[in-house]
Amino acid sequence: MSEMAMSPSREAAIRAERDAFLARQKSARLKRRLLPLAGVIGLIGLWALLVYVLKVPPFVAPSPQLVAVTLVTKFDVLMTNLFPTAVEAIAGFLLGNFAAILIATVFVHKKSLEQAFFPVVVLINTIPVVAKAPILVLLLGNGMEPKIAIAALICFFPTLVNMVRGLESVNPQALELMRVLSASKTETFFKLRLLNALPYLFSALKIAASTAVIGAIVGEWIGSTTGIGALIIQSTYNFDSAMLYATVIVGSAFSVLFFLAITLAERLVVRWQPASGH
Repeated sequence: MSEMAMSPSREAAIRAERDAFLARQKSARLKRRLLPLAGVIGLIGLWALLVYVLKVPPFVAPSPQLVAVTLVTKFDVLMTNLFPTAVEAIAGFLLGNFAAILIATVFVHKKSLEQAFFPVVVLINTIPVVAKAPILVLLLGNGMEPKIAIAALICFFPTLVNMVRGLESVNPQALELMRVLSASKTETFFKLRLLNALPYLFSALKIAASTAVIGAIVGEWIGSTTGIGALIIQSTYNFDSAMLYATVIVGSAFSVLFFLAITLAERLVVRWQPASGH
């Protein structure tokens, strides 16, 4: 028993090693948080310096101070226009991703349908968004519907591709085990395929969180009087560059928050790595 007991010097060395490891982990976390902040501050400082040194007219490129003042004084206007854009982006995000997940499920179980229609999906995805927008406005009217449709279309393709890949990349041995256990297709899907596809799905959802906002804004460029996209157009025509920059910042901030919300959901739901299909 005495031979198995650890010497005081050994215990001290282990404690010191553990404390050093925890300190390195804490330093790494702090570094990950501070470096992006330092990058943003450095970019703003460079922006202010260039505007000051080059004496850029305010209607061409405003100073960061002027944009900050505009963000404060026009906050109500910015939030009023952000609301419809947020509704369109979130609705398009939900609609596009739901359709992608549903169709991916069908494709995995019906290979003939995947072979027939996947090229069609690719073809539709190659059409530029600015070309789709007028068509959807003509079909759906001038309300929120075409903006939601554009956001949904932008979200659809990445999620479809990633979901199909995730559903198909199940370990063959796991599939064989499910067959040996006489599991039904439904049980295999929910207990094996879907769980395996979740990491792939969330990778696509994080992309879709940003692209949905872009889709909603692009949709608002075509015949809309409210929203972030419409405010961008109005600010451009009025040569109000401070308002233009403030609007872009608000739209980008919402996109970042949307992305972070999906990232948080991923951390809560996905606690494993996708299985390899090889």
